Amino acid sequence: MLLDQNAMMSDKQAVKASGASENIIDLGAAGNAVPGGLFAVCRADEAFSGVTQLKVALQTDDSEQFSDAEELMIATFAQADLQAIKNLFALALPNGAKRFLRAYYTVSGSGTAGKLSCFLSDAVDMK
Repeated sequence: MLLDQNAMMSDKQAVKASGASENIIDLGAAGNAVPGGLFAVCRADEAFSGVTQLKVALQTDDSEQFSDAEELMIATFAQADLQAIKNLFALALPNGAKRFLRAYYTVSGSGTAGKLSCFLSDAVDMK
């Protein structure tokens, strides 16, 4: 799988507390501006410690300030799901995307370790 740096919301981003991805994706136009099938992929690049639950939301907005963010999808992971380096999900990008996309991570517990990569891709690595 080839990754485009412009399609990366997080690249091995440390996630110890709730917050947004380090990068925002600009799709270039409002509406469902993504031609063809893209996948939203989230990967645990480092095992989590101290986190009892993690919610990963893919958010969209017309503004890059995300003042009126809408959630396109949410995935919730229990502590046991976060103990290994692995793909957490690879899902088709849902309809309803506006111009800007980001990931938002909601952490329960007191995180001391854990890194995520979250990105868009036109192909999914099943390893």
